[in-house]
Amino acid sequence: MSQKKRWYKRFFPFLREVRAELKKVTWPSRNEVYTTTIVVIIATFFFGFYLFFMDIVFSWAISQIKSIF
Repeated sequence: MSQKKRWYKRFFPFLREVRAELKKVTWPSRNEVYTTTIVVIIATFFFGFYLFFMDIVFSWAISQIKSIF
């Protein structure tokens, strides 16, 4: 029962420590966020199309192998 009573005593110091750590963080600029977001979107589309076409190629190859046997 004492453990449940003590959680609130640790809560506010925890929040102070979190705030202090967040002040130490080097946040990216708006331009950095924009450019990395664009890179992620482009890479996602690229790999999505790549995997789609590779799936088509391997499906065709497996169907050809299955038709031989």
